[in-house]
Amino acid sequence: MSSVNLIQDKSFKFALEIIKLYQYLTSTKKEYVLSKQVLRSGTSIGAKIEEGLVSQSKKEFVAKLNISLKEAHETHYWLRLLRESGYIQKDDLIQQTEELFKLLTSIIKTTKTNHKL
Repeated sequence: MSSVNLIQDKSFKFALEIIKLYQYLTSTKKEYVLSKQVLRSGTSIGAKIEEGLVSQSKKEFVAKLNISLKEAHETHYWLRLLRESGYIQKDDLIQQTEELFKLLTSIIKTTKTNHKL
């Protein structure tokens, strides 16, 4: 599996987990503000990757993946905030965002190097 297919797959599965988290937070914890923020940024990661895959140039591809990386960092922030405020206990989603950071950073660097951007 190529790194692009891997990040596409992982970001999609991550978005599904974020949707489940949102449903849990709103129905069980009655938390509506932070949950909406993490839903927006957490599902945007994969959406920007998908946009990048149909880019018209490698420069545009890198730009979309950089936006995705920013969304991953924002999601990481919201997840840490939810954990520290007691809304969630597990760290698996936080670890998944860190894995997404690494994959996105690697793809961006490799693309820039290979295409001299």
